[in-house]
Amino acid sequence: MRIALLFVALTGLISAADSPRAAFTPAGARREEPQLAYKVPFHVGEKLSYQAKLNFVNAGSASMSVDGIETIRGHPTYHTTFDVRGKVLFFHVNDHYESWFDTTSLVSIHHVKHQDETKYQGDFTYDFYPEQKRYVRNGVEFPSVSEPLDEGSFIYFMRSIPLEVGKTYEFNRYYHPELNPVIIRVDRKEHIKVPAGEYDAIVVKPTIKSKGLFSENGGAEVWFSDDSARTLLRLKSKLPFGTLYLELKQAEYASRR
Repeated sequence: MRIALLFVALTGLISAADSPRAAFTPAGARREEPQLAYKVPFHVGEKLSYQAKLNFVNAGSASMSVDGIETIRGHPTYHTTFDVRGKVLFFHVNDHYESWFDTTSLVSIHHVKHQDETKYQGDFTYDFYPEQKRYVRNGVEFPSVSEPLDEGSFIYFMRSIPLEVGKTYEFNRYYHPELNPVIIRVDRKEHIKVPAGEYDAIVVKPTIKSKGLFSENGGAEVWFSDDSARTLLRLKSKLPFGTLYLELKQAEYASRR
């Protein structure tokens, strides 16, 4: 049962909570809202594969990829994919998510997710209209923000902002307005070893007021490579039934054109 819960938790990297909560600002946080011309460290053809562990026991896998650049409603967008897979005894997860976000502003434009889990199946399509501060999910309209981020584009966004140790960044960009702000605290640098190799890393502590890996109570930490690629190397989050680790096992990069 704990392994099954792990797979559900993995999907929390992408799946949002729908219940609103009060906004907060961490005590002592230095608020930074940089007006950025984003320096995008990822490129079409990048594919990152991960192994998932619960308390150091192998329990599943995941992958992220940048599949192409496509135009949606006049916006040139990065098309990215996130997959989560796992099966133990009678429990399984086979979830697939895709995001399209603007190549300049990184604003979410379109998002789809297919969830196939032991006791749940669902398909959702999101269209974001930043200029109107609204989004449409499966034909139903909801209020949003002027620069929305869906969960699928969140990690790519984190890779693209300045990550200066000791700073805390605050962004009102989560597409659920009532769950903002998103808090990103840059904690430290360290050298780590993952299945893909050894790396110098920047350690970031992100918080989104939704359920899943980046929840307020999860104590999540994310290790990005301390180089121009800002590759996601490791993700750690405390869950009620143990500690989840997602670690890079293979990275593929296409040549820049």
